Amino acid sequence: MKKVNIKEAGGHKMALGVGIAAAVAAAAGAYFLYGSAKGPARRKAIKTWSIKMKAEVMEEVEKMQDISEEVYHSAIDKVSKKYADMKGIDVKELETTVKQLKGHWKDIKKEAEKAIKKGAKLV
Repeated sequence: MKKVNIKEAGGHKMALGVGIAAAVAAAAGAYFLYGSAKGPARRKAIKTWSIKMKAEVMEEVEKMQDISEEVYHSAIDKVSKKYADMKGIDVKELETTVKQLKGHWKDIKKEAEKAIKKGAKLV
């Protein structure tokens, strides 16, 4: 499995991290709220915890030097375990959030590769 090395961005690590985080947030949020038939119901039922969980996953991703699908999924699993033990969290909503975040790997990889190419051109 190919890893994306953030250092290859030629000193643009912060920009790359922000770009990845923005891609994760935008893709996850848009699909979750508008991309499926259940979107209207989800918009009504959205919980603060799911937004916080997504932010924590983004923080984990930003800390990584090399990122692969396995590493990305393990970051999601690590954060989701914390939420699984909290009161008031619907297990089905948690599973949906985890599945949704894991489903965005291809978009994240694509954005990271674009950022690396831009960084390489600037150096």
